[in-house]
Amino acid sequence: MLHQLSLQNRRAAAAACGVLVLAALGVNSPAHAASYGTPTIGLSVSYLSGAVGSTGDPVVTVTVAQSGADVTALGVAASASSKPSVAGTGDVTVTGTGATRQLAVAAHARGYTDLTIKVTGLGGKTATKTLHYAASAAVRNSADTRYLTGSSDASAAVDVGGGYAVVADDESNTLRLYSRSVSGAPVRSWDVGSALGADKEIDIEGAARVGNTIYWTGSLGNNKDGEYKSDRNTVFTTTVTGSGAATRLTVGGSYSKLRDDLVAWDRANGNRYGFAAGTADGEAPKQIDGFNIEGLEFAPGSTTTAYLGFRAPLVPPKEGGKALIVPVTNFDRVAGSGAKAVIGTPIELDLGGLSIRDIRKNAADQYLIVAGSWAADDNSDPYALYTWDGVAAHAPVKRADLPTVDPGGWEAVVDVPDLTVPGGRAQLITDAGSADLYGDGTEAKDLDRAEWKKSRAVWFTVGG
Repeated sequence: MLHQLSLQNRRAAAAACGVLVLAALGVNSPAHAASYGTPTIGLSVSYLSGAVGSTGDPVVTVTVAQSGADVTALGVAASASSKPSVAGTGDVTVTGTGATRQLAVAAHARGYTDLTIKVTGLGGKTATKTLHYAASAAVRNSADTRYLTGSSDASAAVDVGGGYAVVADDESNTLRLYSRSVSGAPVRSWDVGSALGADKEIDIEGAARVGNTIYWTGSLGNNKDGEYKSDRNTVFTTTVTGSGAATRLTVGGSYSKLRDDLVAWDRANGNRYGFAAGTADGEAPKQIDGFNIEGLEFAPGSTTTAYLGFRAPLVPPKEGGKALIVPVTNFDRVAGSGAKAVIGTPIELDLGGLSIRDIRKNAADQYLIVAGSWAADDNSDPYALYTWDGVAAHAPVKRADLPTVDPGGWEAVVDVPDLTVPGGRAQLITDAGSADLYGDGTEAKDLDRAEWKKSRAVWFTVGG
């Protein structure tokens, strides 16, 4: 018993009891560290594509927490990089102090790296996540360049207001809604294939908007092996509700015989353009005498007559030939309700030996034409931008040569500013499907991750 202990032993026992009391109260005790849980960290994406010297690259949202700790006490930083020459830990910036932070990467060089993102909590506890990062090379006009990720084969685009556009991909039947001002993934997408009964790619190449209806066309040509694929012979409509980020699309009507109507019309007019030969079995579409549609826009002042812009054939089909436009005077009923096409008088435009890759107009009937080669080597042949008034008897005017040093072929114009106002800008989009974006010899369309696929959108001054 206590009274039987020596004075020294009684003092030691009393001290031990005091320590136990303090520990129970959690005062000045190392055991307090155990009350902090292991921190957690989440990334909004695991795969991210950026570009060297880019503006407006996508950011990653980092979510962190730790039980027993104020979230503002948690630190977030990159702790390791598998290839610092592409992007090192010092090239990762994290902003914010709450439960969600924003992470950005500034790349040094083209290639891939795995970045370890670490949260450090109280009690010395940590957790990590890996961000798989890919950087494409620096490009000209980088300040005016944005990247549309999730697919690489952009083929047509339509403005839907509020700084957003709906973009088609000729390798899929998916329409995607993108911000036009920042790089990144689509905010919404619609796979229209099932609604149209299309099991294979429609090869969407052209689009035009009238009111709340967007008209879309497939290329109508054979595939690259010269085989007829019925889904490519499709035109259809989507109805737009809302605008900007709130845009919604609903599939409307469709028609799957426009190619047949064009071939029959050409035959009835002496095979002037060789449509029957260009669509024959074994004929590839991207030949100088092939059959391939890539542009769609309505005639001046019309909501019924649409211009089909041909990539092939040239007229005549030889070096220096003219670009071909075939009007369909009842296109609203063709695409909207499946009416047989009524063909108007064809238009032949001198685009310096180039053909039509896209055509777009504004409310004032001012047209921009993206002119490019009929050939399939998208990343090397010349491209040019022309203006036109849509009148068959009037010649288009060359506005500029488009740069071809960077990957991707120019494929789409989103919208057209007032071309009489100096400084007016148009945004053009590339098809980068055949580009080696990251220096590993893999074409963008064949990349393992959709997040690393991307097309390039660039603003050009065209007004004045």
